[in-house]
Amino acid sequence: MTRTFRTHQTRTIHTVMAACAMAVLMASGAVAAPKGQSPAKDQRFITEAIEGDMSEVAMGKLAQQKGQSDQVKQFGQALAQDHGDHLQKAQQLASQNGMTAPSEPNKQQKAIYKRLDGLSGTQFDQAFAKAMVSDHQKDIKAYQKQAAVNSPLSDFAKETVPVLQRHLDMAKSLGK
Repeated sequence: MTRTFRTHQTRTIHTVMAACAMAVLMASGAVAAPKGQSPAKDQRFITEAIEGDMSEVAMGKLAQQKGQSDQVKQFGQALAQDHGDHLQKAQQLASQNGMTAPSEPNKQQKAIYKRLDGLSGTQFDQAFAKAMVSDHQKDIKAYQKQAAVNSPLSDFAKETVPVLQRHLDMAKSLGK
């Protein structure tokens, strides 16, 4: 029994010593503590996410109105629904984390919308599909990057990637 007590005591001492050594190394800068993403980068991500969601909702509605094929109209409906739901979550997350939420899509997104709104028939369907492939490829990269950092927005980003991937797959199928 004494031997068991001493073994336990020795393990405890080693654990405490290791913890102290790690604390000294971290304080000296020899070992870096895990770092979170800067608040400015989180703000930029959530701003772009919200702008993107607003843009996708508008694009989805436009596709439902102007799409020639049923496939484009159905994809538009999925975009409007999924990004509408995502927009609410993003706005809530921004509010909970003291971040500013934009009130409209950015200038580039508005320009793409305007260009697509000027098209009709198969021209619209083809340009819409191309724009959605490009947009979702860019979004997937941004969300994967955000998911990989230590941030209050990481889980949100991780949960979003599969939806964006499904949208990308749908957009690619429109171009065929």
